[in-house]
Amino acid sequence: MIHSTAIVSEKAKIGINVKIGPYCVINDDVEIGDETQLFSNVVLDNGTRLGSECKIFSGAVIGTAPQDLKYDGETTYAIIGNRTVVREYATINRATVATGKTTIGDDCLVMAYSH
Repeated sequence: MIHSTAIVSEKAKIGINVKIGPYCVINDDVEIGDETQLFSNVVLDNGTRLGSECKIFSGAVIGTAPQDLKYDGETTYAIIGNRTVVREYATINRATVATGKTTIGDDCLVMAYSH
């Protein structure tokens, strides 16, 4: 189910039984695993990989450019494991070239307002 106000790129890879709430923005290079739920106003930017059965709460921002002055626009990723919960207004940026990916494992809880 994709809410009528959500903006979802046709290039994004969306799993089975994914729920995308109102006013979410899903960009081109995004993958969302089966049974994942995005509540309202979630932003998933290029390079985001969400596992299955995740819950991403309102206002969370995942996969935007890192807040590191050494970042020079290279392709990097934000990878979130299965059954992980990201609470309201948390931010998970992509990595810099040093590691190439920011990784959050399976069964994690990222609490509200964390970065």
